[in-house]
Order: sequence, then C-alpha cells, then structure tokens
Amino acid sequence: MAVFGAALGAVLSVTVMLVNAPAFAQSQEPRDTIQGLDTSVDELPAPLRRQIVSYPGNEPAGTIIIDTAHTFLYLTLGNGEALRYGIGVGREGFTWSGVEKISRKTEWPDWIPPVEMIARQPYLPRWVGGGPGNPLGARALYLGNTAYRIHGTNNPNSIGKHVSSGCIRLRDADVIDLYGRVGIGTRVIVLPNDQRQARNDQASRDQRQAWHDDARGVAITTGPGGVMTARIFVTPVSAERALPRESENTTGTPTLFGLY
Repeated sequence: MAVFGAALGAVLSVTVMLVNAPAFAQSQEPRDTIQGLDTSVDELPAPLRRQIVSYPGNEPAGTIIIDTAHTFLYLTLGNGEALRYGIGVGREGFTWSGVEKISRKTEWPDWIPPVEMIARQPYLPRWVGGGPGNPLGARALYLGNTAYRIHGTNNPNSIGKHVSSGCIRLRDADVIDLYGRVGIGTRVIVLPNDQRQARNDQASRDQRQAWHDDARGVAITTGPGGVMTARIFVTPVSAERALPRESENTTGTPTLFGLY
C-alpha cells in the first residue's frame, strides 16, 4: 500500500509539473494575435485608413499601384474601384519608380540591413529576427530581385510620411490584409514622386523665362555688335534612384537583405 501511494504521488507530481511547465516554444513564435500588433485604425487620419475608393485607371484587377507622392497604395478591384491603403514611402533622395512583380512572400521576415545602409547608419544591427520588434513588421512582399519590399512596420506613426530608404511600409494589420489578397507574380507599379517632379518642372519653366532664349538657345546680352552668349538649357536630371539588387553568395543563392 505504501509502495502504491508513493507511485501515485510520483505520477501526480509529474502531471503537475507538465501542466505548469511554460510553453517556451510557443511563446517564441510571433503570432498575429500577440500584444503589440497594431490592429486599431483609429490612430490614422481617415484618408490613410484602408477603404474602397473609385479608381479610374486601366490596370487589370489585382494590380498594385504605389502613389508615392500621396502615400497611397491601391489594389485594383476592377469596375472602377480599388482598395486603398495608407503607406510610408522613401524620404527625399530615396524614392524610385518602375514596374516589378512580387517574387516572394514572407511572414514575420528577418531583416539584414544592406552594406550601404550600414555605411550611413553604422549603429544599426546586422541582423534582426522576425517578430514584433522587427522594422519589417508582420509580412513582406519582395519586389523582383531588388532590395525593395512592401512590408509592415513596428512604427505605425510613420504611415503617411516620406521616411523610408525606399521600401513601402504599411501598418501590420494592413500588410496582413494585403498579403492575403495577392500572390507571387502580382504586378506592382511604383509611380514617380510627382511632388519633386513638379518642382523640377517649375524650375525648368523659370529658367526658360529668365533666359528669353530663341529656338537656338542663343541670346544677345548687349546691343547690336555685343558679345553673343550661347546658353544651353539642361533639363534637371531626375533624382529617382536605380533599383538596388540583391547580392549573391558564392553558391549563387540570393542573400536576402533589404532597405526599409
């Protein structure tokens, strides 16, 4: 009887230990329901909240349009409508434009800052594991073989601003929604930063007006017989950046790093 009692006590002790043991493996896995995931839209101004809007473009349904100047991402729905998201885009000198396709999708991506970013900001970590503290947020959509991505953010206050190094960021709740709506091969059109182009256009007009050049670009600065000065009009070079590409290791496998 004493032996049976001792055995029963041992079983109960083991059972209690198993029930009370912390679920370390589960607690280490990032989840969309964990505390810290921004699920509220009330903090965003109304125009930046996810919503269906009219969109008169000709792109087929399922196309992503990045309106850099106005910090909007459109996912075309067809029939003149699109789902619009507020986004954060590249700061001055770091915007770009072009057409890419989604080449890869990742949940809770790791982040490895590229060499050029480390050179500008040497205090950055060399690697950040996926999770709520990662600046890439809950999801990442890789654009072609560039270093750019559409991704989430752990700083929702940056939505609606020109703050990134070229990547397109959404609130985590929004990037999770977008991630579920698009697939590999989705076409992504990144429009130029029209605000900067508008300034260039105005500078061009002002320069033309100041010169009063004729069609040959030649103006007489004094009276007849004076020195003739040739003035050559130069169109401002667009500051849109070339798309950086992923590096490759010696095995030929892409090393995934990125801007954010």
